[in-house]
Amino acid sequence: MARAIRHRKLRKADHADDGFQNKRPSWRLRKMSRCNCINRTEDSMELFEAIQTRHSLAKLKQDPIPRETIEKLLSAAVQAPNHYKVRPWRFVVLTGEGRNKLGEVMAASQMDRQPDLPQQAFDKTRSLPLRAPLLIAVGVDKPSEPKVLEIENVCAVSAACQNILLAAHAMGLGAKWRTGEWARDPKVKEFLGFEADQHIAGFLYIGYPEFTPDPSERPTYEDRTVWLD
Repeated sequence: MARAIRHRKLRKADHADDGFQNKRPSWRLRKMSRCNCINRTEDSMELFEAIQTRHSLAKLKQDPIPRETIEKLLSAAVQAPNHYKVRPWRFVVLTGEGRNKLGEVMAASQMDRQPDLPQQAFDKTRSLPLRAPLLIAVGVDKPSEPKVLEIENVCAVSAACQNILLAAHAMGLGAKWRTGEWARDPKVKEFLGFEADQHIAGFLYIGYPEFTPDPSERPTYEDRTVWLD
């Protein structure tokens, strides 16, 4: 067994204990593929700083995001834990004209369901995917065998989405996780290549923020936590 998985075997790495902010993990992968390794840079954030300062940002610039940056976001996503190692996430990356095509599908679906709406409503729907230069639709695989539970796949994909949001924030990008009716729309699912009974966990709108929001205090964990000692 050990030999069969030695390409994933962990080993200890020496590191200097120079304070909490500068500690490095004491374990590392013996072999790491280039696409799954996110290198630390001078501009990156500490983990807890990224978690505590991340906010959903709706106002994003239309400046295009480099392909290399998008690939780093996806590499961060697939580090999420997943039971039985089924990798239940599916990503559809939409930029440029791809966003316009999705907007047309959304508007057409709305016209079919609500033909009496004014033209302005259809135009607004058509423009929804254009709110950011990068849109990542994240789908959830259906369980592939009886031991795999649907809820566990959904949880794993949600963790992948959070990884993308944190990685985006750490790299100076803004992002907003959206769902709503379009995550359940059959025509949207078909356009994106998902089955009708497949979940779309969300649409991640990503871009450079127009402004940096002021820090805001969030509810703490106390009223949602029970300690059993």
